[in-house]
Amino acid sequence: MTETFKLTPLEIEEYTLENGLRVVLNPDNAIPVVSVAVYYNVGSRNERDGRTGFAHLFEHMMFQGSENVPKAGHFQHIMKAGGTMNGTTSSERTNYYETLPASQLPLALWLESDRMRSLAVTQENLDNQREAVKEEKRLRYDNQPYGQIFDLINEMIYKNFANSHSTIGSMEHLDDATVEDVQEFFRVYYAPNNAVIALSGAFDPDTAKRLIETYFGDIPSQPLPPALDVSEPAEVAATYREWEDKLAPFPAFLIGWKIPERRTPEFNALYLAGKVLYDGESSRLYQKLVKGSESVIQLFGFTDERRGPSSIFIGAIPKPEEDLSEIRETIMEEIRDLATHGPTAEEMEKIENQLLNDTVRQRQSSMSRAQQIAEYALYDGDPTLINTELDELLSVTAEQIRMAAAHYLNTDNRALLDVVPAGKG
Repeated sequence: MTETFKLTPLEIEEYTLENGLRVVLNPDNAIPVVSVAVYYNVGSRNERDGRTGFAHLFEHMMFQGSENVPKAGHFQHIMKAGGTMNGTTSSERTNYYETLPASQLPLALWLESDRMRSLAVTQENLDNQREAVKEEKRLRYDNQPYGQIFDLINEMIYKNFANSHSTIGSMEHLDDATVEDVQEFFRVYYAPNNAVIALSGAFDPDTAKRLIETYFGDIPSQPLPPALDVSEPAEVAATYREWEDKLAPFPAFLIGWKIPERRTPEFNALYLAGKVLYDGESSRLYQKLVKGSESVIQLFGFTDERRGPSSIFIGAIPKPEEDLSEIRETIMEEIRDLATHGPTAEEMEKIENQLLNDTVRQRQSSMSRAQQIAEYALYDGDPTLINTELDELLSVTAEQIRMAAAHYLNTDNRALLDVVPAGKG
């Protein structure tokens, strides 16, 4: 693929406070709003066996008040100022973010600094949020049809515990956690030298720098967290499992492959292979299984992007009475074809159009920009990669996609999870 036009590079300034907090500024006065994204270098990958679920627990704990902000006060301050906010946890990081009218930047920085400095890690808050996490697990995982399949497939793909266990973690581990355990987790991982703060939108850089120094500059740094090993053998941990889902109305299946880490040439080629196979209504599998044979109720596929070994999933919920093995064979046939012949010229053009469209759309959002530059700063040490990522993907050739599909997808080294409704195994 070749780029058809050049996007104007985003203005990026990066520097580090004396306490180790990395700051990335992206001034853009197009709209009078500002987005703030704080990324902590802690996710489920940092948890040890017997103490899982802590990273996700803190996504809840961080809204329970701090020295100058009462419980749930963070939400109230942001909403009263006309803003939006949230936080998320993944295997790779925990992030917190808000978008506000530009005049409210001091409020956002004060709120984020107060909880980085003085989160209220109390027994009462731990007990409350432990129960909130349990309720979330019941609602999103345990009491949802097919709600546990992605956690199960990760256990089949990855052998290293750092990679294989679920982000929401074990409720038994959370029950066993003491307030001292949780305070220590906060001290180690929620330090300024283990975080990145990114600002994107309408702000004056000099003013922003003064505010960031005022609010964050005297938060003490901490010793770096323990070194992390996320290495994996090439083989998946398990190739087959049948799992009875008491809530599933229909059988389903999920296939998983282990692939190289993000931003490697092989990962980029496989990410684009995913676009050919399952991304959107014009993708091969959608056309074959949803539009063509009309054999599936739902088709899903995505690339799980990680700093270590990553993965690709493809799965389906077939219509009643449809033959699951035939549907799986259709998926593998398309993978074999891609591995043999590569994408067509038309598919390469479609990929190029998708990439350009996605990049332009993401750049229109100050929050999308803030999150992307924070992620590049945290994962790669270089937030300016946001200005080159499109060229990197556009440079991937059809032959590279073919070779990556042949090596990583057209193989027996894959995990198959068969989901059967209760009593039908």
